[in-house]
Amino acid sequence: MLSYDAPVPIAGQGQDAPLPAPLKASLPTSITGSAKQPSTAQMGSAAPAVDHDRHNHIWLVTGPAGCGKTTIAEHIAEANGMPYVEGDSYHTAANVEKMRTGVPLTDEDRWDWLGQLRDESRRRLTAGAHGVVVTCSALKRKYRDVIRVAAYYDRSILIHFIYLDAPAEVLLQRVSARQGHYMGANMVRSQFDILERPADDETDVFSIDVSRSIEEVKRDALARVHEVMGAESVS
Repeated sequence: MLSYDAPVPIAGQGQDAPLPAPLKASLPTSITGSAKQPSTAQMGSAAPAVDHDRHNHIWLVTGPAGCGKTTIAEHIAEANGMPYVEGDSYHTAANVEKMRTGVPLTDEDRWDWLGQLRDESRRRLTAGAHGVVVTCSALKRKYRDVIRVAAYYDRSILIHFIYLDAPAEVLLQRVSARQGHYMGANMVRSQFDILERPADDETDVFSIDVSRSIEEVKRDALARVHEVMGAESVS
């Protein structure tokens, strides 16, 4: 049984990992209050897809506010002819209002949002795209696990996380300089309070230092994408 009480094993990266039983997900025990369990619709269909010769790729550009997710994701998408999904656009009005007023989102606030991003990514691939680029903070491992579920039920999908890493002080400066965005500097602090940087066993994640110039970050991110895509084309 796949459960977010324990980390989801990283599978689908070019290996035929066994499919888990149909999902009966439970929320992590660390959640307090009356958080609701993700619904079956949130978790995706339990019917596994057949293997395909060609893989399709979901690229998640992740990290706290101010790390440059939108800039890097748009660059990768344009350079590779992939559709781009802006994660912030999928937040509910209630979530946006909470963030605008400085109230941190809870795990419960994020389950539907994460499920929508995963399902929208799959929809773009089903429509014929060979890859899709998505922005998503994915601050905790269990949030990344929600996206990883997509690869368990469609083995043609490979999932990759590009984690944009920088010290909190750098991101605070960037967010403070932004105009017209609902995410304030206080929200950066709250995100770092819950941030779980990718662990060594999260082999579908690569980190990029974004305390450098944006051009350097764009170059490195695109190079990593091309490295992965190129390796598959010659395999």
